[in-house]
Amino acid sequence: MSTESVPPDDGGFVTLSSRIVYENRWTRVREDIIRRPDGNQGLYGIVERGEFAVVLPLGRGPDGPTVTLVRQYRYPVRARLWELPMGMWEDRPDAAPDMVARGELEEETGLRAGTLRHAGTLYQGAGYSTQRGQVFLATDLTPGAPRREATEGDMTSHTIPLAEMDRMVRDGEITCMVTLAAIALIRARGWI
Repeated sequence: MSTESVPPDDGGFVTLSSRIVYENRWTRVREDIIRRPDGNQGLYGIVERGEFAVVLPLGRGPDGPTVTLVRQYRYPVRARLWELPMGMWEDRPDAAPDMVARGELEEETGLRAGTLRHAGTLYQGAGYSTQRGQVFLATDLTPGAPRREATEGDMTSHTIPLAEMDRMVRDGEITCMVTLAAIALIRARGWI
């Protein structure tokens, strides 16, 4: 799932050896022995994950623009987080990014997007992970029933005024880095 191709740049690093230390259907952890540009050797742990899509659903309420967020428990950080709808299709890694975006939006919120605009690309944790995401703005929304996976059973979706989302960002209530980066990217384009 890629909308753009970036030529590789080895940055002067040389991979001397590589081995997979853990793997499941979502994640693979690789351990590389490297030679840095200064000639010293080192160890690099890398988390490999498939590409994902993140969607900002922008609607219209009686008092102005709205945004739909999801809230779910994130086991690794032991907290319930506010997030934009997002996900990856581990069983279909070749799926077009816009298909994944539309699918995740409907799965998590029940919303269907009449219009989907690609805002850009971001990396999630480039210091330790290969995972890349595609950011979309969804408009012309049609409501429906969510079709959440079993692992998303505790997820809820909430449509709030855009101004409330901005307050949540300012007050530190939204702490998901992908959500914050997607909001910033879409806002930088002047779309919200």
